[in-house]
Amino acid sequence: MPRRSGGRPAAEPSSADQKARHRRIVRAAARLGTDKGLDGMQMHDVAKEAGVAIATLYRYFPSKTHLFTAVLADQLGRLSTETPDPAPGQDPVDAVADLLIDVSRQLLFRPLLAHAMLQSSQAAQATTTHDTDKIDRALKDLMARMLRIRHPTTHDITLIRLVEQCWYGVLMSTLNGRTSMTDAEPEIRLACHLLLAPRSNADECSVDADEEKPDAHS
Repeated sequence: MPRRSGGRPAAEPSSADQKARHRRIVRAAARLGTDKGLDGMQMHDVAKEAGVAIATLYRYFPSKTHLFTAVLADQLGRLSTETPDPAPGQDPVDAVADLLIDVSRQLLFRPLLAHAMLQSSQAAQATTTHDTDKIDRALKDLMARMLRIRHPTTHDITLIRLVEQCWYGVLMSTLNGRTSMTDAEPEIRLACHLLLAPRSNADECSVDADEEKPDAHS
């Protein structure tokens, strides 16, 4: 089980050296978590792997929950910068579904790490940390970009949040062996189409799609 933090807030790195140590810790946790998962990984092993003192580790990450939430935030942050815009003519909702399915496949390639990250991020939601905010923002911005929505409305953000929650549920069900990835992928795609249909730019994208259809009489 993750070590309890006792309510002690995590420190945020400010200097270049602190940020470098913080980054080494996160990457070390990802490597160790891949093989050992949440319960099998020890904080002392992370400190040794990252080349930092254990006190430094706990200053930034008071518990495994904080640490694996930061790992997920780091991976989604990198995904956000590496993911290209949707292809011209691609249906925006399909672009979101393709994104979430691709992320799911990447996460499930390392199931122990994926379980640790998702379980920790869900637990961290109860207290809201800097990294949970980064996770929410990264997913919201990514999906809004796939939907080609430059200025999401409150309604858009609500729909995106519902898709995110549904995706988390399907992903956890897959990690727990209750759903196969073969079944999960169409479920993710269906959820995207059902939940994102009433988004603010739906009519605009529908018109664009109609304009791209070849004229049957030409």
